[in-house]
Parts: sequence; structure tokens; C-alpha cells
Amino acid sequence: MNATRTPRPAEATTGSTISPTHRVALVTGANRGLGFEVTRQLAERGYTVLLGARDPAKGKQAAKQLTGHAGDVIPVALDVDRPEQVDAVAALIERKYGRLDVLVNNAGGHLDATARAESVDVAAVQAALDTHLLGAWRLCHALLPLMRRHGYGRIVNVTSGCATGAPDAIGYPAYRVSKAALNAFTRTLATELAGSGILVNAVCPGWVATDLGGSGGRPVEQGAAGIVWAACLPEPGVNGRLFRDGQRIDW
Repeated sequence: MNATRTPRPAEATTGSTISPTHRVALVTGANRGLGFEVTRQLAERGYTVLLGARDPAKGKQAAKQLTGHAGDVIPVALDVDRPEQVDAVAALIERKYGRLDVLVNNAGGHLDATARAESVDVAAVQAALDTHLLGAWRLCHALLPLMRRHGYGRIVNVTSGCATGAPDAIGYPAYRVSKAALNAFTRTLATELAGSGILVNAVCPGWVATDLGGSGGRPVEQGAAGIVWAACLPEPGVNGRLFRDGQRIDW
């Protein structure tokens, strides 16, 4: 894949980067792994972060581990497949903060590792699309009005190299297709929001060592750093692009 250089994640804390003072972020799938680390890094920067988790008990436990940072971490019950929970979180943010500056659509999972497209259970395809594509879409529908109100927002859709590279690879057909659809949604929404102050980008974190990815990947801190970089882009910033480690890559 051809790559165009852009600032590295570590550079996002310097120069014209917008101050996180009073910034509010929501990270989905955040009680463990990549989402947990993204939450930690944003809280370190001073963001108030809502930690979304399907299991409220696990969300509370995760949030307790993140006390003592510059920003607060607040657990919220959020299953992105359930519209009523998406609406409830949007109402909570509206009532308590009156704004949302960052949305990280991270919730997801591998549902069909050994399947083939010709025989995969369509229910697995539907589940992957519900979480990876429609979950992100629901959240954008519910939360974009809060971003538009202040003319500022950063939406980061966490995608995968499965959706872009290795066209001859086999396995994970539902996962691949759902992430490719998320990429298409990213580009479409970014085009619609151009000039609004709201930037929409996709980030591929690479294979990271998490419960989901297994132990052979790179440190989760590295994968999360690229997501946080996109969440903290200065103005004017890039829009409708795919990145890994702050470097633009081809769709």
C-alpha cells in the first residue's frame, strides 16, 4: 500500500493541537483491550471520558482502574446493538455535559475466524454488521447534533487491515465485509460533514496484543496511540482518510 506521511501520534500534543480542557469523549467497547487503553490515554490528556461497556459491572471495574488521571473516567452501560442504550447515553451526555467532542467507535469482535464467504452463517454476518457498521451509525445519528452545536467534533472509526489489504486472504468474511462497510461509511459521512468542524477518519491499529487479538501482536499502547492521535487532530485537520500510526494509508 502506498503511504503519505502525516504527523506521528506523539506529535499531536504539540503545536496547534486543541486543548482538551472541558473536552468530552465517548469510547465504545472500552472496558478492556484497545478501548480501555484509548480511554486511559485520553484521560491522561485531560479529557472527560465516558467508558462504554456492554456489561455495567465490567465497565465500573475498568473505570476504577483509571482513577488519578488528569481527566475523569465515567462508566456507561452501552451495547451499540441496542438503540435504546445508544439513545440513553446520548441523553445522558446532553444532560450532564451539553457537548461531545470525541467519539471513538471501537466496539466489535471476531465472529467467524474459520468461516468462508460461501458457507458462513448469515446470522454471523448480520451480527458483525450490527456491531461494526450499524452500531457506529447509530451513535453518529444520536451524537452528531451535540457536535454540530459547537462546530467541533472528532469521530474515529476503528477499522482493520482485513478490510483493505490481502485480497487473497481467507477467513473472517463477515468481519472483513463489516469493516469494509465501516470504511465506506467513514468516507461518506466525512464528505457530508466537510467544513463543519467535525472530522471523521478511520484508524487501523494493527494487530495488537489484547484478549481479542491474542498475545502475538504489538503492545496495545502503540495501537491505541494512533487512535488517540486521530481523536486529537488540530484544526484544520485531515478528514475522510484511513490511518495507521498517524500515517495515511490507502483504502
